[in-house]
Amino acid sequence: MRTRIRRVTRPLGDVGASAVEYALMVAAIAAVIVAVVFGFGNLVTTTFQGTGTCIENRQTMPNCDPGDTAAP
Repeated sequence: MRTRIRRVTRPLGDVGASAVEYALMVAAIAAVIVAVVFGFGNLVTTTFQGTGTCIENRQTMPNCDPGDTAAP
């Protein structure tokens, strides 16, 4: 009987802290994803613009550099 009373009355510890920790981890992962998307977004945009320019001007720019976005 004593063990049952001790089990019921003892403190449960850090039960609520795990939800806060998971929320912080989710927020950190979301922040990393946003940073990566914005970082690669500019790179991908520049690459596609350069490729589109090369395709449009293939007659006048036979050795087109994909990073070159300037039209002749």
